[in-house]
Amino acid sequence: MENREHKFARLMVDYSAEVKPGERVAITSTTAALPFLKELYTIVLERDAYPHILLEIPDQDELLLAHASDELLDFVPIFHKMAFEEFDVLLKVRAETNTRVFSHVDLQRLARRQKMIASLIAAQFQRGATGELRWMSTIYPTQAYAMEAEMGFEEYKDFFFGACHTDDKTDDPIAYWQKIKKDQQVYIERMQGHDLVEIRGPNVDLKLSIKGRTFLNACGQTNLPDGEIFTGPVESSVNGWVRFTYPAVSNGFLVEGIELTFSEGKVVQATAKGNQDLLQRLLEYDPGARYLGEFAIGTNYEINRFTRSILLDEKIGGSFHVALGRGYPETGSQNISAIHWDMICDIREDSEMLVDHELAYKNGKFIL
Repeated sequence: MENREHKFARLMVDYSAEVKPGERVAITSTTAALPFLKELYTIVLERDAYPHILLEIPDQDELLLAHASDELLDFVPIFHKMAFEEFDVLLKVRAETNTRVFSHVDLQRLARRQKMIASLIAAQFQRGATGELRWMSTIYPTQAYAMEAEMGFEEYKDFFFGACHTDDKTDDPIAYWQKIKKDQQVYIERMQGHDLVEIRGPNVDLKLSIKGRTFLNACGQTNLPDGEIFTGPVESSVNGWVRFTYPAVSNGFLVEGIELTFSEGKVVQATAKGNQDLLQRLLEYDPGARYLGEFAIGTNYEINRFTRSILLDEKIGGSFHVALGRGYPETGSQNISAIHWDMICDIREDSEMLVDHELAYKNGKFIL
């Protein structure tokens, strides 16, 4: 029987990225993922493609922020720039050993570094939208992620691979995610082509327009684990209020109890129970930071608890999330920002979603 790491690597190469002979494949990660990277590297070679591993050492971010000049913080690494701007495939495998590395750094220096990274992400999004680049982003289980999720390490690995459906319970992960794609297309057809979306519940009373926007089917092709449908709402259309039931995470910082009020698309009031200063700082980051770039509905019911990792948490079945800042061009979003900050609201109880005044979703499930 294939072990779950091999199944996970094969799913990434053959399904998510669809690696083809002769393609240049960049793999970004850290030394904490070395056992998995060997699997990934071998499979890419077996597909007659050209793997290039861009590896970070332990504590690299901490060392950079402690010792680099401002000029070096602004510098875009040459090989990363080439990979993001020229390669055919980009496989991003986050494998952090310290998720709180930025807890006590100078926030202005951190902001400089984030602007450098934003230039790479902009290239990733733009080339991804045109089909020039096939990218996917995931994590590799580490003890740091397990600690953030308040799980034992083995428990967390079981949870993660189960959510990816590359565990022993899933014989054919590719077939599984192909079925998810088909199922979620039904949800998209329930939303696509409409205008007004209204979300009501104990923590939300929000209206937004999806008129002329495209929903994307997140089914294991750009993220693992996956499970959501999403679009970019009409920027000026968002009105109302939402209290996010889970903390929002930014570079390891938790901002808890966020409440936002929108008027004509813009955040006009924002409060938080913790890290209020960080919330306000990010809202002032640039003009697009107060507008939504994404509206999404989570559909992965294997992810049933908060883990402090947005890659997993935004997929929680029975939740919706929005992202302040940059939108995905392929959805029709026109919002431009250096940030893309996801915030999640649970709607599994006493909640409903109406599409053009018709009930489409209730208590965490679509009504079809």
